[in-house]
Amino acid sequence: MHLSLRTFLLLLLCTFMTTTTLLAAGKKKKAKTATTADSTIHWLTINEAEEAMKKQPKRVFVDIYTHWCGWCKVMDKKTFSNKELAQYMNEHFYAVKLNAEQQDTIRFMGRAFGFVPAQRSNQLAVELLQGRMSYPTTVILEEGFKNPIPIPGYQNVPTMEKILKYIASGTYKTVQFPDYEKTFVPVWKETSTE
Repeated sequence: MHLSLRTFLLLLLCTFMTTTTLLAAGKKKKAKTATTADSTIHWLTINEAEEAMKKQPKRVFVDIYTHWCGWCKVMDKKTFSNKELAQYMNEHFYAVKLNAEQQDTIRFMGRAFGFVPAQRSNQLAVELLQGRMSYPTTVILEEGFKNPIPIPGYQNVPTMEKILKYIASGTYKTVQFPDYEKTFVPVWKETSTE
Protein backbone atom coordinates (compact mmCIF):
# COMPACT_ATOMS: atom_id res chain seq x y z
CA MET A 1 0.00 0.00 0.00
CA HIS A 2 1.37 3.33 -1.03
CA LEU A 3 0.47 6.51 0.95
CA SER A 4 0.79 9.90 -0.54
CA LEU A 5 2.66 12.54 1.36
CA ARG A 6 -0.59 14.43 1.86
CA THR A 7 -2.36 11.39 3.40
CA PHE A 8 0.65 10.68 5.61
CA LEU A 9 0.73 14.27 6.94
CA LEU A 10 -3.02 14.21 7.51
CA LEU A 11 -2.72 10.98 9.54
CA LEU A 12 0.20 12.39 11.48
CA LEU A 13 -1.76 15.58 12.25
CA CYS A 14 -4.80 13.56 13.42
CA THR A 15 -2.62 11.42 15.66
CA PHE A 16 -0.95 14.51 17.14
CA MET A 17 -4.31 16.22 17.79
CA THR A 18 -5.81 13.10 19.40
CA THR A 19 -2.80 12.61 21.66
CA THR A 20 -2.77 16.28 22.67
CA THR A 21 -6.50 16.20 23.44
CA LEU A 22 -6.17 13.04 25.55
CA LEU A 23 -3.22 14.46 27.49
CA ALA A 24 -5.06 17.72 28.14
CA ALA A 25 -8.16 15.82 29.31
CA GLY A 26 -6.02 13.76 31.68
CA LYS A 27 -4.42 16.87 33.18
CA LYS A 28 -7.82 18.52 33.57
CA LYS A 29 -9.19 15.43 35.31
CA LYS A 30 -6.20 15.36 37.71
CA ALA A 31 -6.64 19.05 38.51
CA LYS A 32 -10.35 18.56 39.14
CA THR A 33 -9.67 15.58 41.42
CA ALA A 34 -7.14 17.57 43.46
CA THR A 35 -9.56 20.47 43.83
CA THR A 36 -12.40 18.17 44.81
CA ALA A 37 -10.23 16.35 47.33
CA ASP A 38 -9.11 19.62 48.90
CA SER A 39 -12.68 20.90 49.16
CA THR A 40 -14.00 18.09 51.36
CA ILE A 41 -13.18 17.62 55.02
CA HIS A 42 -10.69 14.83 55.66
CA TRP A 43 -12.55 13.12 58.51
CA LEU A 44 -10.48 10.88 60.76
CA THR A 45 -11.27 8.46 63.53
CA ILE A 46 -10.08 9.49 66.97
CA ASN A 47 -7.32 6.85 66.68
CA GLU A 48 -6.15 8.22 63.31
CA ALA A 49 -6.03 11.71 64.83
CA GLU A 50 -4.00 10.37 67.76
CA GLU A 51 -1.45 8.89 65.34
CA ALA A 52 -1.35 12.06 63.21
CA MET A 53 -0.82 14.17 66.34
CA LYS A 54 2.41 12.27 67.04
CA LYS A 55 3.80 13.35 63.66
CA GLN A 56 2.42 16.89 63.44
CA PRO A 57 0.63 18.56 66.36
CA LYS A 58 -2.58 20.43 65.45
CA ARG A 59 -5.78 21.43 67.13
CA VAL A 60 -8.58 18.88 66.90
CA PHE A 61 -12.15 19.47 65.78
CA VAL A 62 -14.55 16.72 66.94
CA ASP A 63 -18.06 16.47 65.52
CA ILE A 64 -20.05 14.46 68.07
CA TYR A 65 -23.21 13.12 66.48
CA THR A 66 -25.75 10.29 66.59
CA HIS A 67 -27.37 8.41 63.71
CA TRP A 68 -30.87 9.60 64.66
CA CYS A 69 -29.95 13.30 65.07
CA GLY A 70 -31.67 15.37 62.38
CA TRP A 71 -29.63 18.53 63.02
CA CYS A 72 -26.43 16.47 62.75
CA LYS A 73 -27.48 15.51 59.22
CA VAL A 74 -28.32 19.12 58.36
CA MET A 75 -24.89 20.20 59.59
CA ASP A 76 -23.24 17.51 57.42
CA LYS A 77 -25.21 18.64 54.39
CA LYS A 78 -25.13 22.42 54.78
CA THR A 79 -22.13 23.33 56.94
CA PHE A 80 -19.51 20.64 56.47
CA SER A 81 -20.05 20.56 52.70
CA ASN A 82 -18.84 24.17 52.35
CA LYS A 83 -15.62 24.15 50.31
CA GLU A 84 -13.98 27.12 52.05
CA LEU A 85 -14.78 25.68 55.46
CA ALA A 86 -13.39 22.27 54.42
CA GLN A 87 -10.15 23.76 53.12
CA TYR A 88 -9.68 25.80 56.30
CA MET A 89 -10.52 22.84 58.51
CA ASN A 90 -8.07 20.55 56.70
CA GLU A 91 -5.30 23.12 57.02
CA HIS A 92 -5.72 24.02 60.69
CA PHE A 93 -7.37 21.04 62.43
CA TYR A 94 -7.58 17.29 62.57
CA ALA A 95 -11.27 16.70 61.94
CA VAL A 96 -12.80 13.77 63.81
CA LYS A 97 -16.29 12.28 63.58
CA LEU A 98 -17.39 10.56 66.79
CA ASN A 99 -20.67 8.69 67.09
CA ALA A 100 -21.68 9.38 70.71
CA GLU A 101 -23.63 6.13 70.88
CA GLN A 102 -20.81 3.92 69.64
CA GLN A 103 -20.97 0.70 71.65
CA ASP A 104 -17.53 -0.63 70.70
CA THR A 105 -14.74 0.18 73.13
CA ILE A 106 -12.57 3.08 71.97
CA ARG A 107 -8.91 2.90 72.92
CA PHE A 108 -7.54 6.42 73.11
CA MET A 109 -4.64 8.09 74.93
CA GLY A 110 -3.83 4.87 76.80
CA ARG A 111 -7.38 4.40 78.09
CA ALA A 112 -10.37 2.26 77.15
CA PHE A 113 -13.70 4.06 76.75
CA GLY A 114 -16.71 1.76 76.81
CA PHE A 115 -20.43 2.23 76.36
CA VAL A 116 -22.27 3.66 79.38
CA PRO A 117 -25.86 2.33 79.33
CA ALA A 118 -27.11 4.93 81.83
CA GLN A 119 -25.95 7.72 79.48
CA ARG A 120 -26.73 5.73 76.30
CA SER A 121 -23.33 6.98 75.10
CA ASN A 122 -19.70 6.05 74.86
CA GLN A 123 -17.62 7.25 77.84
CA LEU A 124 -15.34 9.26 75.54
CA ALA A 125 -18.33 11.28 74.29
CA VAL A 126 -19.53 11.74 77.88
CA GLU A 127 -16.14 13.11 78.92
CA LEU A 128 -15.71 15.36 75.86
CA LEU A 129 -19.22 16.79 76.38
CA GLN A 130 -18.59 17.11 80.11
CA GLY A 131 -21.74 15.06 80.76
CA ARG A 132 -24.00 17.45 78.84
CA MET A 133 -25.28 15.09 76.17
CA SER A 134 -26.55 17.21 73.28
CA TYR A 135 -26.29 16.61 69.53
CA PRO A 136 -24.73 17.85 67.44
CA THR A 137 -21.92 19.20 69.57
CA THR A 138 -18.61 20.43 68.28
CA VAL A 139 -15.66 19.92 70.60
CA ILE A 140 -12.40 21.72 69.90
CA LEU A 141 -9.22 20.55 71.60
CA GLU A 142 -5.80 22.14 71.71
CA GLU A 143 -2.75 20.27 70.45
CA GLY A 144 -2.22 17.07 72.42
CA PHE A 145 -6.01 16.70 72.92
CA LYS A 146 -6.03 19.22 75.77
CA ASN A 147 -8.65 21.63 77.10
CA PRO A 148 -11.85 20.46 75.38
CA ILE A 149 -14.22 23.26 74.44
CA PRO A 150 -17.73 21.86 73.76
CA ILE A 151 -19.94 24.01 71.55
CA PRO A 152 -23.47 22.52 71.48
CA GLY A 153 -26.00 22.81 68.69
CA TYR A 154 -26.26 23.29 64.97
CA GLN A 155 -23.74 25.77 63.55
CA ASN A 156 -24.26 27.36 60.14
CA VAL A 157 -21.35 28.33 57.87
CA PRO A 158 -20.87 31.93 59.11
CA THR A 159 -20.98 30.84 62.76
CA MET A 160 -18.60 27.95 62.14
CA GLU A 161 -16.23 30.28 60.26
CA LYS A 162 -16.22 32.61 63.26
CA ILE A 163 -15.49 29.73 65.68
CA LEU A 164 -12.78 28.10 63.57
CA LYS A 165 -10.93 31.35 62.90
CA TYR A 166 -11.20 32.42 66.55
CA ILE A 167 -9.56 29.17 67.66
CA ALA A 168 -7.07 28.60 64.80
CA SER A 169 -5.70 32.14 64.99
CA GLY A 170 -5.07 31.78 68.73
CA THR A 171 -7.25 34.84 69.38
CA TYR A 172 -9.14 32.87 72.05
CA LYS A 173 -6.05 33.15 74.26
CA THR A 174 -6.24 36.95 74.51
CA VAL A 175 -9.74 38.09 73.48
CA GLN A 176 -13.10 37.03 74.92
CA PHE A 177 -15.46 35.55 72.32
CA PRO A 178 -18.18 38.25 72.71
CA ASP A 179 -15.57 40.94 71.96
CA TYR A 180 -14.27 38.96 68.97
CA GLU A 181 -17.82 38.54 67.63
CA LYS A 182 -18.38 42.30 67.57
CA THR A 183 -15.70 42.85 64.94
CA PHE A 184 -15.80 39.56 63.03
CA VAL A 185 -17.03 39.73 59.43
CA PRO A 186 -17.68 36.36 57.74
CA VAL A 187 -16.41 35.93 54.19
CA TRP A 188 -17.28 32.32 53.39
CA LYS A 189 -20.35 32.00 51.20
CA GLU A 190 -23.14 29.83 52.46
CA THR A 191 -24.20 27.50 49.67
CA SER A 192 -27.66 26.08 49.28
CA THR A 193 -27.74 22.29 48.95
CA GLU A 194 -31.36 21.40 48.47
